[in-house]
Amino acid sequence: MTMVESFLFSIADSLIAKLASQLYEEASRVMGLYHHLQEFTHTLSLVKAVLLDAEQKQEHNHELREWLRQLKRVFSDAQDLLDEFECQTLQNQVVKAHGTTKTKVGRFFSSSNPLVFRYKMAQQIKDITNRLDKVAADRRKFGLQTIDVDTRVVHRIEMTHSHVNDSDVIGREHDKGKIIHILMQKNGIDIDKSLSVIPIVGMGGLGKTTLAKFVFNDDRINECFPLKMWVCVSENFDIKQMIVKIINSANDSASHAHAPDFQQNLNILDMEQLQNQLRNKLAGKKFLLILDDVWNEDRVKWVELRNLIQVGAAAGSKILVTTRSHSIASLMGTVSSHILQGLSLEDSTSLFVKWAFKEAEEENYPHLINIGRDIVKKCRGVPLAVRTIGSLLFSKFEANEREYVRDSEIWNLPQKKEDILPTLKLSYDLMPSYLRQCFALFSLYPKDYEFVNFEVTTLWGALGLLGSLKKNMTQEDVANQYFNELLSRSFIQDFVSCGTAYTFKIHDVVHDLALFVAKDECLLVNSHIRCIPESIRHLSFVENDLDGKSFSAKSVGVRTILFPKDGVGANSEAFFTLVSRYKYLHILDLSYSSVGTLPGFIGKLKHLRYLSLYNNKKIRGLPDSICELQSLQVLDLGGCQELEALPKGLRKLISLRDFVITTKQAVLPENDIANLSCLQYLTIECCDNVESLFSGIELPHLKALNVSSCKRLQYLPLDSKHFPALEILCIRICDKLGLSKGPEDQKFILKLKTILFTSLPQLGTLPHWLQGSISTLLSLRLEHCHNLEVLPDWLPMLTSLKALDITDCPKLRSLPDGINCLTALERLEVIDCPELFRKFTLQVGEHWNQMSHIKRISMFERKDLE
Repeated sequence: MTMVESFLFSIADSLIAKLASQLYEEASRVMGLYHHLQEFTHTLSLVKAVLLDAEQKQEHNHELREWLRQLKRVFSDAQDLLDEFECQTLQNQVVKAHGTTKTKVGRFFSSSNPLVFRYKMAQQIKDITNRLDKVAADRRKFGLQTIDVDTRVVHRIEMTHSHVNDSDVIGREHDKGKIIHILMQKNGIDIDKSLSVIPIVGMGGLGKTTLAKFVFNDDRINECFPLKMWVCVSENFDIKQMIVKIINSANDSASHAHAPDFQQNLNILDMEQLQNQLRNKLAGKKFLLILDDVWNEDRVKWVELRNLIQVGAAAGSKILVTTRSHSIASLMGTVSSHILQGLSLEDSTSLFVKWAFKEAEEENYPHLINIGRDIVKKCRGVPLAVRTIGSLLFSKFEANEREYVRDSEIWNLPQKKEDILPTLKLSYDLMPSYLRQCFALFSLYPKDYEFVNFEVTTLWGALGLLGSLKKNMTQEDVANQYFNELLSRSFIQDFVSCGTAYTFKIHDVVHDLALFVAKDECLLVNSHIRCIPESIRHLSFVENDLDGKSFSAKSVGVRTILFPKDGVGANSEAFFTLVSRYKYLHILDLSYSSVGTLPGFIGKLKHLRYLSLYNNKKIRGLPDSICELQSLQVLDLGGCQELEALPKGLRKLISLRDFVITTKQAVLPENDIANLSCLQYLTIECCDNVESLFSGIELPHLKALNVSSCKRLQYLPLDSKHFPALEILCIRICDKLGLSKGPEDQKFILKLKTILFTSLPQLGTLPHWLQGSISTLLSLRLEHCHNLEVLPDWLPMLTSLKALDITDCPKLRSLPDGINCLTALERLEVIDCPELFRKFTLQVGEHWNQMSHIKRISMFERKDLE
């Protein structure tokens, strides 16, 4: 079953929810289309009622699959039609609020005339209703049952960090011991200073990376190797990028906090400069380098990289490689490969129990353990398969639910010897329909991609996949629930929390599944692609110099164009010729593009929800027609440092909720920004000429404000009069900005949840007005504030604070008394603060007894570790 037929229920559900909304009801009555839409909704409901049964029965029924494909085409056209309806409604709102007499007269003589639009829309609704009626009539011949509610629920588990705990790894102690023995032994290879390379080989999902982490974090390895580095290689074995990753990992061996900044800086260096940096990092040091998930079979590339690493390496340095390929292991290894075998039935059963039950819960259900053992046998000792199936059955205590999994026909599908896809596919099939839709879009990103929750939330939201599950749930709330559900099924991993943001990855075998289920709608465009099939709805360009090649593009219904990899962007006119075909585009990502101007047709892409020009270093101006994009939810102009001015008419972007601004303008169009009634997230970065912000306006719905690298900025009013809904405040690298002055009237004090202050030389202590957030603040992060000397006495009154992170504040002498009063504090991190480090190190500092309740405490100085 492909993506096309696997979540029609969810599409039908979202269409019906839209049609039932107050917006559609009111607008359809005004336009005289109410009864037309009611007929369509009625037929749609009849079809939706049998879709869940159809999805389950289609595997062995070609005629049923074809019926579902026809239905998919009707649904797709219906989505486009409703989008047209929404666009017209938004346009009416803009004309009513901001239109001049001239624009209103012009509109009367255009195709946007309400009378003309109503006639055209009525004809299209009638046509699509007739098409749906014809397809719907065929449902009776398949004998489908009515199932109105998707009962495939997900039991959630708490998100955790990515470090491997010994207790989480089952059945690998022997493997770990053997590899550590090889890594620590001294032999002839060490004497001539050649690098010893040890490969771990095994099929996908067998636990090669987990085993390597298990070894990497062992105390014996920490003592043996002063420098440890971890590089995720995957399919891209570009020598320059490999060197960048190795240097980053060496820089990052103490903390992951600043790796992205290092990488951006390193990418601008040439090969000679990079080689010098690499030599300096490795010279004379005994190191362990993990090269995880290697696919490169080019011996010349490997020898070149090995020789660069080897220069100056101390005797005893080692490289540990993980790969699926025996030939790659033979190519790279200097010793015999460690062949990773599947888990024993006993260990597999223990792992299954760990994921399928709460602790000790299995003792109450011995009959379920027996069924579980039968299921585990089908997993053939592959930990990822066992874990995924265990997660699927978590807290399901009815025998028939487990028997359904055990007896599923999917186990009988023909498969290769090293194929665990049926196991994961079964878990995918048992996902709720709405979740399958979201999961499939992970296929648009390359393997080993590090996802950030915000970017995925934006993607899902712009495609309309985050309909509110309950009243008052925000788009972010729904997305977080989906992330939790995917985590609970082991479909995402390596979860790392960074306050309100968090990162995660998906296993490469899970990525294979995403590619498989999404193959009819999603396409990763690389140098091997010659044709874009008609069914494709989402495109992702993952290599440079592809956008100018001549594609045979049959598709016209593309909704998404992404450039997900840093540094890879559009750079030719031929690319925009391709884009001009897609009038229903929802997402246009032009990050890292090098185009100097945008073509005029961009302003006519009225369905566009997301437009990014992030890090375009050439663009000087934007067409004002961008402000006609009334459906636009996200506009990202971050890093556009040559942009002379923002386009005129921003107030017409009435759907905009996330705005990122970089411009040479000295005065931003603040009144226009204040009129953006949906704006919730605002970032102002690298606006070098701005001296003052928002002195006389209010942003009533703004939840998050991020001001960064505005070197002339001196004034920013931080009070609830200007920002009544503000929850997240991030201020970075603003040398002239003082924060001490707060609101004169106490009733205008902000109530924040997250604060980040970075590189603020004028910050000597925390401003007094932050006391207004005593009961609301969850996360406080202070970085590179070199003049910060003291934290206020009221800090222990932050009773809701969960995370306190302080990095590189060398003048900070102590934490205030009463840290034990921070009863909600779960994480305390102090890095490169020498005075604080002296007090708290080795659990003998004078304040240590006040911190015993904190779950995670990290205190160190990077230079000492290096």
